[in-house]
Amino acid sequence: MTKVSIEDIFDIQSVSAPKVVPNSSSVTYLTSRTDKDEDTYYAYLHSHNGQGNIQLTYKDEVIGNVCHAYNGNMTAFTAPDKDKKTQIFILRHTGGEREQITFEKDGASNPVFSSDDETIYYSVREGKDTKESEEEKDSKTPKPTIINKMKYKSDGGPSPYGIFPEKYSQIKKVNIHTKETEVVLKGEANYQLHDLTDTGFIYSTDQSDNPDFNFSSKLYLRKNGTDQLLRSDMNVFKAELSPDGSHILMTVMTRQYKNATHPHIEVLNLTTGDIIDVTTALDKPVGGLVAQDTQQNIDGNPTKWISNSEYVFIVSEFGSVNLYQGDINGHIKPLYRGDHNIFGMDADESGAYLTISTHVSPSELYKFDFETEELVQLTEVNKDYVSKTTLVDPEKIEFSSFDETTVHGWFMKPADYQAGQIYPMVTNIHGGPHALYANTFFHEMQVLAAKGYAVLFINPRGSHSYSQEFVDAVRGDYGNGDYKDIMAAVDYITNKYDWIDQDNLGVTGGSYGGFMTNWIVGHTNRFKAAVTQRSISNWISFRGVSDIGYYFTDWQILAGLDDLEKLWHHSPLKYAKQVETPLLILHGEEDIRCPIEQAEQFFIELKYHGKETEFVRFPSSSHELSRSGKPSLRLARLEQITGWFDKYISYSEEGK
Repeated sequence: MTKVSIEDIFDIQSVSAPKVVPNSSSVTYLTSRTDKDEDTYYAYLHSHNGQGNIQLTYKDEVIGNVCHAYNGNMTAFTAPDKDKKTQIFILRHTGGEREQITFEKDGASNPVFSSDDETIYYSVREGKDTKESEEEKDSKTPKPTIINKMKYKSDGGPSPYGIFPEKYSQIKKVNIHTKETEVVLKGEANYQLHDLTDTGFIYSTDQSDNPDFNFSSKLYLRKNGTDQLLRSDMNVFKAELSPDGSHILMTVMTRQYKNATHPHIEVLNLTTGDIIDVTTALDKPVGGLVAQDTQQNIDGNPTKWISNSEYVFIVSEFGSVNLYQGDINGHIKPLYRGDHNIFGMDADESGAYLTISTHVSPSELYKFDFETEELVQLTEVNKDYVSKTTLVDPEKIEFSSFDETTVHGWFMKPADYQAGQIYPMVTNIHGGPHALYANTFFHEMQVLAAKGYAVLFINPRGSHSYSQEFVDAVRGDYGNGDYKDIMAAVDYITNKYDWIDQDNLGVTGGSYGGFMTNWIVGHTNRFKAAVTQRSISNWISFRGVSDIGYYFTDWQILAGLDDLEKLWHHSPLKYAKQVETPLLILHGEEDIRCPIEQAEQFFIELKYHGKETEFVRFPSSSHELSRSGKPSLRLARLEQITGWFDKYISYSEEGK
């Protein structure tokens, strides 16, 4: 058996995006791998036909948005064309080469077959009609960018500042045979196609008279050319028509608690117009909101009809993502619960196809049989890696925080733990804050355990998979209850295990976890070393420079520039003079979510006061560096983290 290493990202594959093939016993799925030589990622299409697995595509590229024709004879997917624009291709199951279906200037996505399999509907990004002369197109003279809207940039957008042209998501359709296209939905708003009907389709739009302050959608049913408004003032993640056309299954999120609100399921009866709220009473969020670092090409499907009256869906609860069943009358029941993360799901009348990860399994494809209620594993993509590698299965922990709130998390022993030895510990804090650590494989945690560290990671208040009250508790209270939850976790586990060296504790986290790391070192000297990643240090400047800043501070800190005192109170920069813990600052230079100026401010202020700190800038890296950044830079990031802890947290060779 070998220990987990940083370079294991090249050995771990991700199995994701299961899609049932109609009128067959087959399901397709994607496998994704990280390529060291090319410093990039590739995804391949596979099929399981009930007897075995078949690889359908071999080209080194990234495939996504897989869907199947109603007759089961064709598969559509997105892939790069010769100009590296994402286009839609089809693969005929009768044989032959793939066929390119779209030739859009800026690419295409989200293909959906019509019921007669003659047409594919899809999404494009198009802007206002602007005429540009050939001379202007060929000119090398830089042009200024004119900004009129507050939502003008996005993390991961065009480098290096994330500024994108004023474009909107539109819906088009293309005839598979003639390649003729037609615009279906277009305007100065974003449109999303959810499902097709016999007489039209279901779609949503964010059309608003005040788009800078609109964070909701309107859901419509278009029938014979006439639109019927179904829902408004909420985010619509998915709306799917039942097989008999009588009901619509909707996954939505209201704005009651802003972005802390639980997504929930509603069922609309098209005959009576009645709407049943199915899951709000469950008091857990529908879907998976898991923090992890190995699962790629996740399609995020929360629900699926399995008959005219029943459906299945996934729920995040107590650190797991589980499978449930519901019906049109609002009855629900758990189908498959456990210590796992279901991050991909599709289903038919016989069962649910699930991609599942656990703490000691990166991901595989399974089928949950509805009749036998048995789970059958269909792939062994990561079998060799798991069988040859020492992986640590953490202990689940629960403890009472300062106000008797129950908090949940996990604790890893070092990979080579031996009784009687003393070991250092690293506490890892997730981002969000409305995300969750889960019963899922996390390479970074395993690396730390392999290096000889115990690892503590919990879901403090603000985390998902718990009650709405628990998720909402962090808003307006950053650095108070959440901070106390984390410190209570450290107290709990160090009191439980006397082999943890309390003089050698480390702490790290990214995004919100980076904010919390900054906050911690400004409020306690408990930790001997800290690493802050893609962090926030100053809410006042964050409000104007982040792609989400002006509304995130309203929603999360509950303050704007009319309350500078509150913004400054919750800013770690205010407490920089109090920091005594050696702090490593890691940040992507193209991070637009938590811009690098946040790291720059904190670094300069710490150095100004003579603090022990170091600043590492990652080029060509967005907020997603740790999950989908350049593989070489992901390696460098983990080397920086482990190197800093190795430098400042000393322990004996016996402890290693």
